[in-house]
Amino acid sequence: MADSASRGPGIGDYALISDMHSCALVALDGSIDWACFPRFDSPAVFARILDRDRGGYFLVAPENVASVSRRYLPETNVVETTFVTDSGVARLIDFMPVHPHGGPEDPHDIGCDQQIVRELRCESGFIRFGLECRPRFDYGHILPHVSLSDPRSGYAHGGADAISLYSSVPLVASQDDGFAASGTLRAGESARAAVTYSTRSERSVEHLDEITLSERLQETIAFWEQWSEMCTYDGPYRAAVLRSALTLKALHHAPSGGLVAAATTSLPEAPGGDRNWDYRFTWIRDASFALYALSLLGYDEEANSFKAWLEWSTAGRARDLQIMYGLGGERRLPEVELNWLDGHGGARPVRIGNAAHSQFQLDIYGEVLDSAHIYRRRGGEMDPEYWRFLQRVVEFVIAHWREPDEGIWETRGGARHFVFSKAMCWVAIDRAIKAATALDLDGDIAGWTVVREEIREDVLRRGYSEKRGAFVQAYETDDLDASNLLLPLFGFIRADDPRMRSTIAAIERELTSPNGFVYRYRGYDDGLSGDEGTFIACTLWLADNLLLLGETEKAQRLFEKVLGCGNDVGLLSEELDGDGGLLGNFPQAFSHLGVINTAVQLQRAQTIA
Repeated sequence: MADSASRGPGIGDYALISDMHSCALVALDGSIDWACFPRFDSPAVFARILDRDRGGYFLVAPENVASVSRRYLPETNVVETTFVTDSGVARLIDFMPVHPHGGPEDPHDIGCDQQIVRELRCESGFIRFGLECRPRFDYGHILPHVSLSDPRSGYAHGGADAISLYSSVPLVASQDDGFAASGTLRAGESARAAVTYSTRSERSVEHLDEITLSERLQETIAFWEQWSEMCTYDGPYRAAVLRSALTLKALHHAPSGGLVAAATTSLPEAPGGDRNWDYRFTWIRDASFALYALSLLGYDEEANSFKAWLEWSTAGRARDLQIMYGLGGERRLPEVELNWLDGHGGARPVRIGNAAHSQFQLDIYGEVLDSAHIYRRRGGEMDPEYWRFLQRVVEFVIAHWREPDEGIWETRGGARHFVFSKAMCWVAIDRAIKAATALDLDGDIAGWTVVREEIREDVLRRGYSEKRGAFVQAYETDDLDASNLLLPLFGFIRADDPRMRSTIAAIERELTSPNGFVYRYRGYDDGLSGDEGTFIACTLWLADNLLLLGETEKAQRLFEKVLGCGNDVGLLSEELDGDGGLLGNFPQAFSHLGVINTAVQLQRAQTIA
């Protein structure tokens, strides 16, 4: 395991930039330590976040830095880092180029080149600075061949992949290291650099002059600003809500309409632990929840994109529906350990792929129908082919709801009769009944109604433990599970029902850490070794339930406590440690969509009050 001095930045030290094809993570010290091309789930070119020595990075920063601060330019995903040195002040701008559109957005048209652009400008005094670009293809496994085509243009390739580097400052190249440059800037002067993804057959390097850079930056700022202007939320937490929305948009894969659950792989759920998973895929659950959150803010195009993604990725076959897919609809996502990487902070193994793709999880069928319900209520067209697909989903649920499954949390302890899974089967049929009734669509509404009631009665009878005074994790167990906090949110039961009230109280009492954050479950053998932190989304679900119970001030305190755990630019990971530090893959869509949901519900509760 790496010693503490070599572990580098923590999870919360990074900011996200994206072109909605891929993304990069920028550390406070000016180093890009994570970037994959050409897609979010492609092999990383820079992966120092997973190994300080072998991962590769792209650094632009002044020397002798005394202090650092940063922000996103307002209503954008463009990062501005300000360095104060012993001789001056410099500002670093980082972005991945995107551009606005004259007409309705064509998702396939977003983006210019697959590129990371950086500009370091001296604002006052003078600064000495350095540039280091150390590409390491295939997650650090391939040391590339590097060369210079002229003093400001570099090229590196390894395997089938390649990058070109432009620098406004003359470069030197080393076969063992990569590229480097250095110089001095005085007030008003700037240095520019850009990494562009290519293949071995593409060896051209774009010279990024100041005019081109300015135009590309302004196009990118305009794109994000125009998207942000569509946000309809205008409550007291607008900054946090908009940052969460921008993060979800940044994790959206424009060419396909899919949404990655997080930007990274293998960031640990406990320091030094081995619960390290690849989240760079589209989970039906996460994407469904995210489109609901975005729809609350007036964003409907994403719902249309996800509907299209769902139709072509599942090929309309309900029985073949998986819990997750690759961004291009890939079904096989084999889990592989990269044994040459030390892992973030020494947390091994580093994994790519995710074996959970083959799990049977009943709740996803409810989420598919609920996403269709949201889409319909927002004015989306329920065309005949889509409705036939949804009918097949309902038929599958009716045939299989009594079976055990592996549950929402993708545990590896075997199939069980998880309560949340059963309740989501109820949701699937309930949403189908509502759609057929509202739109006068074909469907066995009478038969569906009978099965819906059977499921409800089964869950209430077998899923609620009189002994525990709570809905339990699975039939014939006494374990608690925070996923049951979703039961009122999906309309399965009212929050003020005595059974749900006692469940909320039990979760507060037994699944909540001393600092008020909620664990997914405790004391249950999930088939995995090690521990994990508290779960941000579960904590927000508790706040949502408190709002439904009328405990608005208590919910607000909990919500603000979660917001306080975001990093300096408002980004959240999946989990929290005992001190509220960020754990797990980052930034996490599930956490940010929860922020949006709770903020909107809190505003509604305060308006009613």
